[in-house]
Amino acid sequence: MKIFLYYIGKARDAHANAMADEYIKRSTRFAKCEMREIDPRRFDPWEKHPSAVKVLLDPAGRVMDSAKFAALFDRDLLFLVGGADGLPSAWRERAEVLLSLTPFTMPHELARVVLAEQIYRALTTLRGHPYPR
Repeated sequence: MKIFLYYIGKARDAHANAMADEYIKRSTRFAKCEMREIDPRRFDPWEKHPSAVKVLLDPAGRVMDSAKFAALFDRDLLFLVGGADGLPSAWRERAEVLLSLTPFTMPHELARVVLAEQIYRALTTLRGHPYPR
């Protein structure tokens, strides 16, 4: 299983970046994980990762608890976090899953931290690790 967390927009908050990096680093104990910035004008997730399930963060997306989120982890997953202007509208139409972390608006850096922690929580849950208790 491979997990990709891609985001639009410069990661400027050093503290939030460090937290997201730490959760991705921890996650690599359980699966191949990668997190990086992308430019949507030069990057096509469907072309780059054709077999991965595309999960886009979207305020109008489905809300899941941690157990339902963990159930997604049975194949390669590609998570996309938008920047200040969100994600390209054409991408929303092609997504397999639209996911809402919260109805609150938050900086993309904070959304990445929350998502990275939930990825780690899902992987530890599936492996019977004590972290998610």
